[in-house]
Formats: sequence, C-alpha cells, structure tokens
Amino acid sequence: MRPAVVRSSLPWRDPEAVVRHLAATGDVVWRDAGVDAVRGRSVVGWGPARTGDVRDGGADRLWHEVRDDLADVEPDSHPLGWAGWLGYGFGCRLLDRDDTEGHRPAATASTVAADGDPADLALLDVDRALVFDHAARSVEVVARAGDPWPLSVAETWADVPPVPPVPGSTRASSVGSAPPSVRWRHRPDEYLDLIEGCRRAIADGEAYQLCLTTAVDVDGPVDALETFARLRRSSPAPHASFVRIGGVAVVGASPESFVEVTTDGRVSSSPIKGTRRRGSGADDTVLARELVESDKERAENVMIVDLVRNDLARVARLGTVEVSELLAVHSYEHVHQLVSTVRARLGAGRTAADVVEAAFPAGSMTGAPKRRAVELLADLEGAPRGVYSGATGWLGRDGSASLAMTIRSIVVHGGRAAGAGRPARPAGARVGVGGGITISSVPVDERDEVELKAAALLAVLGVRAADGAPVRMS
Repeated sequence: MRPAVVRSSLPWRDPEAVVRHLAATGDVVWRDAGVDAVRGRSVVGWGPARTGDVRDGGADRLWHEVRDDLADVEPDSHPLGWAGWLGYGFGCRLLDRDDTEGHRPAATASTVAADGDPADLALLDVDRALVFDHAARSVEVVARAGDPWPLSVAETWADVPPVPPVPGSTRASSVGSAPPSVRWRHRPDEYLDLIEGCRRAIADGEAYQLCLTTAVDVDGPVDALETFARLRRSSPAPHASFVRIGGVAVVGASPESFVEVTTDGRVSSSPIKGTRRRGSGADDTVLARELVESDKERAENVMIVDLVRNDLARVARLGTVEVSELLAVHSYEHVHQLVSTVRARLGAGRTAADVVEAAFPAGSMTGAPKRRAVELLADLEGAPRGVYSGATGWLGRDGSASLAMTIRSIVVHGGRAAGAGRPARPAGARVGVGGGITISSVPVDERDEVELKAAALLAVLGVRAADGAPVRMS
C-alpha cells in the first residue's frame, strides 16, 4: 500500500520563479497555465525517471508497469502519477499490439527511436508536486507521508524571488557567437515532391488524408529553460509545458488536447486540422473567415473527427460518443486554427490507459485510415519523428489524464561524446512541423504553412529571416 498523500500550503510565488529556483537542473515536469495567468492551475512535478525504447522492448515493459500501477486507483491523489512524453514511435508500437490482421509493422526504423534519439517513452513517477491556483493565488505542496521534501521546500521558500527574471538568450554562449546553423530535413523541392506523393496515394485510394511532417535542426548548445521562458511569452498556448528527463527537454506551446479524462469517466479529444496566419485589423478577420469557409480545411477536419469518434468508441459507453464542437476557429498569437471536440463516457472497467491505447498515435498527426497513413508516411518521411507528434502530459493515480499533442514544440538535447557503443551527438534543438494533405492540397501553400508553423519556434532559438518573414526551407 502506498503511503498517504499529504498536503500543505505555501504563500504565492510565480511558477516560473519557483522552477528556476528549485528545478534549474534535473528531471521535472511543468504544466503551465501561462504568464501572469489569472485562472487555471500550473503544476510542477518531480519523481524518479523511467525511460524505454520500442526497439529493445523497454517501452512495452515500462507501459505495462504504468498500466498496472494506475489500475490501483487512488482517489484524491492529484497530481501524483506518471508524467512526461509518449513519443510517436511508441504510438506506432501500440498500433502493432492491436493488430489482429497481420498488417505490415507500424513500428519500424522510420518511426521508432534510433541511437542518440530521445526515448520513445519517458515518464517521471511523480511523487512530489506543487499546484499553483492562479485565481486563488495559492500554492499547494503534495507529497507522500514521511517524505521530508515538503519541509525542505518550505525552508527555502522565502528565497524564491517574487517574480522571475526577464528571459535571457536561449543560446548557451551567445556573446560574440556566430548565428546558429540550421538544417531542414527536406529541401523545398523534396518537400513539394513528398506532398505530391501524398496526393498520389490519396488519388489511388490508399488514404483520405495524410499528415506529412518534416523537421528543422538547430545546432549548438541551447538553454532549455530560457527557451521555454521566451516561448511562453511569445506563443501563449492552452497546453504549454516544460518536460526535462535525462539529457532531453521538451519545450512546448501546444494548442491541441490529445485526450482529457476526468475521475468520473468523462473523455474528450480536440483535434486541430486547418491553419491560417494571423493578420492585422480587418485582414485578421478575413483570414479567420477564409479558414472556416475553406472546403479543403473543413473536409480535412471532419475526416479526423470521424477517426477520433471511432477511436473513442472502442473504449466508450455505448451511445455516449458525441461531437460537442465542430469546425470552430481558435485564434492564437501567430495562427488561427480550426478545432473540433469529441466527447464520450468511459465504458465499464475502462481506464485512461485504455483511452491512450485506443487513440494513440493521434489521428490529427497521422491521417486516415490511421494504420495505412502511418505506413505511407514512414516511407515518405524516411526518418523517425521522435517526440514530435506524440503526446506530453499527465496520467494521474486518481484515474484522470491530461495529454496534449506534442506540436509547436522544441526538443532540446545536450551534447554527448561517442562511447560504449553509442554514437556522438552534438548539442542542439529540433523543431518538428507538418500539415494535413488532401487531394485538393496546393503543394506550395502546404509548404508555406509548414514554414509559418516553424517560424515562431525558430525565432525563440534565435533564428529569424532578415525581413521578419518565416524562415524558408533550405
């Protein structure tokens, strides 16, 4: 039996100031309500780190452990549980576990972690946490009975600055340093060819829609915490988070909810398909209207809504799956997005882990039908997506879950020398970007959308076009 959960209170402090003071280094998960938030909650959690890769079975073993642990539901234990990232490769592995028809494997060298990549599955067994209630301006300490950590935090709490410092450079050695080296995974002509490849597959009846992705690598040491400090100011997002496990940090400004599960069995997923840039004045309104009236964007969104409905129906109580929001425009700092929401009630005996297994990888990042889309995209993209297009968030011991899509995110990794059979890995950061392709896609427009999505993230890393326009593929 687990020790009892104990709670205590501390005076208000800004979450970023606390993280800088208590978690400047080491493993941590921070779910962020936003800079100067006046409602909602931020949560910062610590605990032993566990990682696993698909290739050697480590991801399977870790997931079984997590499932078994969460089966012992512990009411009123929020936010203790498992928190971190579920990589895209782990989602492909779940597809294979569910395959009863002998399909081609989805978890292949083009989808799962390679040597030097972040783990396919990386989680903290969160046993200590701080919960920041922004409306009440209160901080709650959550731990296990007998843990001396709450006392040590209370003793140093007065040393936490009331407000965080102004973010500095994200580059670890910025003074006098050369501009960062930037490498796109695909050249512009290559990406246009991949888009045409998607359209041919759709025309041949292989798929209805495909979410084609690429990546941008930025070389050189990057300060992950400073990067998140800048990102949360420049790109506010409803599912922003900072996850650092081992030598990898996932810095996220995700606008998209993968799954939310409440303790009373309510489930929701809010796929995003459809993007337009923000404009100024009347132009902004025109762009938002253009998005919601676009036949291509509407069709793309509805296809994924149907896929999500089918995924949730596998674990939902009969007759409870419903679309509560369809084709709504949500506007963020840099883009308008077309969002829909699907809701359901969990079936008897079903858990949040069952929802993950039924719905991951998310249809908004694969396409439809899901398995064939994953196979086609693995051939087209030719390299693992890694953490990008997976999920980041929390699986609570109280039966809840809150997982966001790992999009609009930066994966920061430290350098590593070669040794013990491992390749050398230079320090740097990676930005994954992509977009949905349908038969009516205009290739140049799709390429421009990818560049637009990357621009805000690259700017945080110190990469900007001279004229302020999106950084072009090269």
